[in-house]
Amino acid sequence: MDVRDDTITKHEQLVQHIESLKVGSKISVRRLAREMGVSEGTAYRAVKEAESLGIVVTKERIGTVRVERKPRNISEQLTFADVVEIVEGHVLGGAEGLNKTLHKYVIGAMKVEAMIRYIDPGDLLIVGNREDAHSLALETGAGVLITGGFGTSREVKQLADQLNLPIISSRHDTFTVASMINRAIFDRLIKKKIMLVEDIALDKPRNYVKNSVTVRDFKQIAAETGEQRFPVTDEWNRVIGIVGIRDVDGLADSQLIEKAMTRNPVTAGMKTSLASAAQTMMWEGIDFLPIVDRNRKLIATVTRKEVLTALRDARNQPQLGETFDQLIWNGMAEDRDDEGRLFFHGFITPQMATELGTISQGVLTTVMSQAAFKAAKEMSGWDYVMDNLSTYFIRPVQIEDSIVVLPKLLELSRRTCKMEIEIQHQSSLVAKSVMTMQAIDHG
Repeated sequence: MDVRDDTITKHEQLVQHIESLKVGSKISVRRLAREMGVSEGTAYRAVKEAESLGIVVTKERIGTVRVERKPRNISEQLTFADVVEIVEGHVLGGAEGLNKTLHKYVIGAMKVEAMIRYIDPGDLLIVGNREDAHSLALETGAGVLITGGFGTSREVKQLADQLNLPIISSRHDTFTVASMINRAIFDRLIKKKIMLVEDIALDKPRNYVKNSVTVRDFKQIAAETGEQRFPVTDEWNRVIGIVGIRDVDGLADSQLIEKAMTRNPVTAGMKTSLASAAQTMMWEGIDFLPIVDRNRKLIATVTRKEVLTALRDARNQPQLGETFDQLIWNGMAEDRDDEGRLFFHGFITPQMATELGTISQGVLTTVMSQAAFKAAKEMSGWDYVMDNLSTYFIRPVQIEDSIVVLPKLLELSRRTCKMEIEIQHQSSLVAKSVMTMQAIDHG
């Protein structure tokens, strides 16, 4: 149940107006301010808010445009506009096609006659100052990225404008721009794997109460919804507190709940990761989080149960991309000793080394923490986040040295786990740490 005043701020009216515009509509701050009868500053803040909500984007040489908000659970491919930013390029022609999706890129290191077999509509041809190749790609339905800072002829630019296919110039060489695009695709795969609050909170109904609600009305709302705690908002829909059934015990029915609420509650944003939200709720001992925008206006609420359920479901999804932690851990193998105790072993690779040829202390710490997380999860079935780590580096190891990582359980409770982790090389102690972790996988 939403309990709110009938009043709505100009800012909210502007955001709702922008959301009601047809997809593809161009948005001018000056025109928006004139149509809605507000200052340009107010209109600008509303446009930036709409941009943060993902319903408008600002594109080079086009301006601000109303777009369809894409759910994060679908595969997000790069657009030609993304490519412009990635390769630090500028658009020579065909700017109207910047919002088109890039299917794949083709490096034009071949004769023009051979290119036709490799270029499909929606592709991006990466090539130097070869105008015949530029024209061929555009006529095939592909965009063009010219490397080395070169330009192209007026005829090619006109063709790009006519076909609404972008032709982009970048000062970088072909190898560099291909590497930049690959890196961007790789990063998107990692981001897609990391679940955010917006993945479970978008369009989710929310229960909240206004600070002007009486204790009698609050009890009725709680009974109707079955909820025990609610965010409290002011007349501008900003979160100013949290109130629960126990907080109003002993208060007269005519009193305002503002007298009983806990002020300055912990909140999170739409871009907060679910793991961080779970950790925050655990440390603060709370069962739900109000989700707010940059102005602390309430967007949604998420419960600990919802967050933990989503995290469990995410673990069953295919692994897309690899973080640095995963890349470091890839060379480690799992094994057990004669008594069935878990340990890990592997070799020091050149990527783990410092300029002196010894393994980086940061890599050592990552190896020990990953071993602790995996061992703790095997024992309890829960995921963990680090709470405290005390590490001692005893002696250096070098490239291609073999190492053994030995996690040992010191203490395990419902919420925490304490482990001792050793790294050994040829039975000699290399590093040792004691790590305390907090569980994030129980309700």
